[in-house]
Amino acid sequence: MTRDIERGVRGIESLISYSLYSIVPTLIEVAMVLTILAVKFDAWFAWITLAALALYIVFTVVVTEWRTQFRREANEFDSAAHTKAVDSLLNYETVKYFNNEEFEAKRYDQSLERLRRARLKSQTTLSLLNTGQQMIIAVGLVLMLWRATQGVVDGRMTLGDLVMINAFMIQLYIPLNFLGVLYREIKQSLTDLDKMFTLMEREREIADRPGAVPLPLPPAGEGRGEGALDWTVRFEHVHFAYEPARQILHDVSFEIPAGKTVAVVGPSGSGKSTLARLLYRFYDVQQGRITIGGRDVRDVTQSSVRQAIGIVPQDTVLFNDTVEYNIAYGRPGATRAEVEEAARAARIHAFIESTPKGYQTMVGERGLKLSGGEKQRVAIARTLLKDPPILIFDEATSALDSANERAIQAELKSAAQNKTTLVIAHRLSTVVDAHEILVMELGRIIERGTHQQLLARGGRYADMWALQQSAEGERFTDVIGM
Repeated sequence: MTRDIERGVRGIESLISYSLYSIVPTLIEVAMVLTILAVKFDAWFAWITLAALALYIVFTVVVTEWRTQFRREANEFDSAAHTKAVDSLLNYETVKYFNNEEFEAKRYDQSLERLRRARLKSQTTLSLLNTGQQMIIAVGLVLMLWRATQGVVDGRMTLGDLVMINAFMIQLYIPLNFLGVLYREIKQSLTDLDKMFTLMEREREIADRPGAVPLPLPPAGEGRGEGALDWTVRFEHVHFAYEPARQILHDVSFEIPAGKTVAVVGPSGSGKSTLARLLYRFYDVQQGRITIGGRDVRDVTQSSVRQAIGIVPQDTVLFNDTVEYNIAYGRPGATRAEVEEAARAARIHAFIESTPKGYQTMVGERGLKLSGGEKQRVAIARTLLKDPPILIFDEATSALDSANERAIQAELKSAAQNKTTLVIAHRLSTVVDAHEILVMELGRIIERGTHQQLLARGGRYADMWALQQSAEGERFTDVIGM
């Protein structure tokens, strides 16, 4: 996409430059020369020039249209090669894990070889075009000089007229030849623009409805302030599928009362993380509705919905900037003191202070210079700084060790006080205090209740709890045995 946009921008610059400073002056010059030739000399001079001009234009258009396919093909291979290079560089650790440097280099070489062949075709056809254009110009020039020479022999023209016509022809065909180059460049620019315009014409998958109003958001740090919504979240008979052939959620209904915590547990692929994406309006439901304070999220602006929600995702991605920047991203404009307070709550302040540059430490692309636990604590600090009325914890402590997990769980529990909170978890020990626990399987809620109620029921949740407790006991025994 970035490659297509880059070529498109260059194409626009070329079109404007050629149109304003080359094409219009050349057309004016051609018109003036033809007028002088027709009025001052024999009309045949104008007809020969017009015929050569028409043949030149037809030949240029036909050949350029034919060779455009090779330019388009070269663009495709160029984008593919660029994508492979960027992808392998961004994921360099994975490449090294599997010792696939040579494999990636070979893939890139294959892409460059396809690009070389496509560009060779483009250059060969360009040479054919230039040769044809020069031949047409040469034939036209010879006919004009033959006509002028015949006029001098017959006494109808002077030697000075012959010299003037020759000068006119040279003056005319030099910009005419450049006009052919311009047409070719314009066609190439339009080809480069093609994909960018295709991107611009694509409709947004999720767009605000006409007349959508924002949610009444409280000021930062004031919870559910005066005039703000009752931040109750409801999923009402929600059906959803990323693709029509694969249904993800089937008639899901539940409520997160304002200021309460609801946890969703279940095996991977049961649709837990999809709930968070739908609440954020990354996608819209096919059936049913999702409401915040009684308002359908499709009837309010996406910006206000996302402003009201804070999330600690399972896979944290950071910007290639400082630690302070990444934490402050939760609320741009926050003071240094507020950033440090959020970092303390996320138990990462001491680590940041221990680094040589402190909060100015660069985290690297996608946060590669930090460990998984450090990245997750930065994400927690970022969300705590945002201080939204609705919180989503999607495996918020999955990358932490047990000691830090317990400490941060306490901080998250404190942060969730008086906030509407959705917790998505695999480890059941992290959600035992939730006001309600939903057990999902294959996109359906199969059980719901408090921790004690679900254990007493002896169903799927009780089986999962027993299995996890047994696994933790075995790990503890292994550690003691060591």
